[in-house]
Amino acid sequence: MSQHDTRVDVETHFISEQSEPEENRYVFSYTITIRNHGEVPAKLLTRHWIITDANGKVEEVQGEGVVGEQPYLKPGEGFRYTSGTVIETPVGSMQGSYHMLADDGSEFEANIPAFSLSMPNILH
Repeated sequence: MSQHDTRVDVETHFISEQSEPEENRYVFSYTITIRNHGEVPAKLLTRHWIITDANGKVEEVQGEGVVGEQPYLKPGEGFRYTSGTVIETPVGSMQGSYHMLADDGSEFEANIPAFSLSMPNILH
């Protein structure tokens, strides 16, 4: 177990009632669970997302915290939140990182592995 070990799990959902395929508008929600598996408490300072649609259009999103919060995670603690994104194609992907500040004064990145956004029954 390392001093700084933050893991990120993602669940995604296609929101058909807010999507308008004829307008190239596909809405997805994603639920993130961040868990501190390290030995030092850490606070999530900022987020950085890279959102890519099937046309290769890339949108970068950076900002403070998540859903208006900067969760402070002690070892073994987790934080779960749901947010959303809109892309122009029925399939896309997201990846990114959280910039963390540990109680020992060190800063580190908690990477968010790439995950796919896809409208159900679109992939054959």
